Amino acid sequence: MSDPLRPVAVSAEQLPPRSKPSNYPEPFASRMAGREKRALGDVFGLANFGVNLTRLAPNAVSSLRHAHSRQDEFIYVLQGHPTLHTDHGRTLLGPGDCAGFKAGSGDAHCLRNETEETVVYLEVGDRTPGDQGSYPDDDLRAVMLNGQWAFQHKDGTPYP
Repeated sequence: MSDPLRPVAVSAEQLPPRSKPSNYPEPFASRMAGREKRALGDVFGLANFGVNLTRLAPNAVSSLRHAHSRQDEFIYVLQGHPTLHTDHGRTLLGPGDCAGFKAGSGDAHCLRNETEETVVYLEVGDRTPGDQGSYPDDDLRAVMLNGQWAFQHKDGTPYP
């Protein structure tokens, strides 16, 4: 039975962006300046996977370069030409290009907008319990606890 409080369809661009630009603790959160996400899946109450419409201003990044232990991720570029940074190097993407990141592969990845035009893409990730994130370029690791990310230094010390 459908939920009468949830919409059947929406205009993605008309949804408000997330109020908090990043879940990362400082000094990492401020590095996400210029990134704007609209949580499309949440509008419909999706519980098994999330979908975000993400916009990157010039020189913005999608995230810290990271890999998930249990979460598959997929991106599809709608506008602009982001550069995908992975363990294999840099790959220039454009509209219609997509990339996927299998859980547990260890291939750390992020998108960077190294152009003067706005980049827009869809990102899809599952919400598998017990997921962990590793960040090879930063003193950070993440553990999914009760649906929320808990961030720690690589030595296990929690961030405040």
